[in-house]
Amino acid sequence: MRWTIDDVPVFLAVVDQKGVTAAARTLGMPKSTVSKALGRLEEALGLRLIERNSRNLRITSEGETFYRQAVLIMEQVREADAAMAGLNAVPAGRLVAALPPALCQELVAPNLASFRTRYPSVELDLIVTSHGVDLLRDQVDIAVVVGPQADSDLISRTLYSGPLIWVASPGYLAANPLGNDTDDLLAHIRICEKRYGLARLPVRVDGEPAYMDLARRITHVNDPISVRAAVLGGFGITLLPELYCRGQLRRGELTRVAEHITLDLSASVLSVVYPGRRLMSPKTRAFLDFLDEVVAKR
Repeated sequence: MRWTIDDVPVFLAVVDQKGVTAAARTLGMPKSTVSKALGRLEEALGLRLIERNSRNLRITSEGETFYRQAVLIMEQVREADAAMAGLNAVPAGRLVAALPPALCQELVAPNLASFRTRYPSVELDLIVTSHGVDLLRDQVDIAVVVGPQADSDLISRTLYSGPLIWVASPGYLAANPLGNDTDDLLAHIRICEKRYGLARLPVRVDGEPAYMDLARRITHVNDPISVRAAVLGGFGITLLPELYCRGQLRRGELTRVAEHITLDLSASVLSVVYPGRRLMSPKTRAFLDFLDEVVAKR
C-alpha cells in the first residue's frame, strides 16, 4: 500500500490545528474523514505519525520528520499549479519574511514604499526578531540571519559580507587619547553587541592572531543600532558592522579607530535563507531581489 498526496494536507491540518476536530472544521470535512485519512497515511508509511487519545495529541519524531517534508511537497504542488496556470510571472500573495531588527530599521523599512509600488499584489508580513526562526514550523517564506547557515534543508546565500570596525565619536576621542595595543583599546570599550561579548574574541593585530576579552565590565546589547546610538552619545569605543556606520562615518559623526586590529569577516555576514525547492515563488524572488538592491545601494 502506498500513501497518496491527497492525505498530506489532512495530516498538515491536524498538526497545524493541534487536533482532529479543529482540522476537520478548517478543512470542512467530517471528523471521521480526517481520522481515516490520517490512519491511511500512517498505515501506508508503516509509522505512527501522531500519538492521540480522547484528550491529547502529540506528534512523534517520525511525524515531525514527515511534517517538514510534507510542507515542502505541498509548496511544490502549489507552485507547480501556479506555473501551469501561467501565474508565475506576477508576484502576488502573502509573503512572510523574518528580519534582524537593525536590517529592517536601517534598510528595509525606509524602502517599503518602493517595494509596494513595484509589487502591489504582494501582501508582506515582516517578523522583526533578533532570534532565529524555524522557517517550516513558523511558516516563514524567507529570512535574513546573521552568519552563514549550515541547515541542509534550507538554501542559504550571502546577502552582505563586510568588515567589523572599531568606531567612536570624535568628541570621545578628543577627550580620551587612544593607545596602540589591544589592552589600550579594551580600556575604552564600554558597550558592544551581545554576539561579540566573548571572553576570547579572536582578532588579528597587524595580521597576527590574538584574543580580546569582551565578556566582562562591558554592557552587552542584542541590537547594533542601540550600540551605535550609545557610542554616538560618547559611550566609549565599540565594534560594529561597517554596513551600519557608513552614513555616520561620511558625516563625521563617528570616527574609525584601531584599523590594525581586525576581525574575521564571517562575524558580520548576513545570510538569506529559504526552503530548498526546485521552484522559487515569484513573490519570494521579488523580495530577494529587493533585499539585494537595498543592501547594494546602502
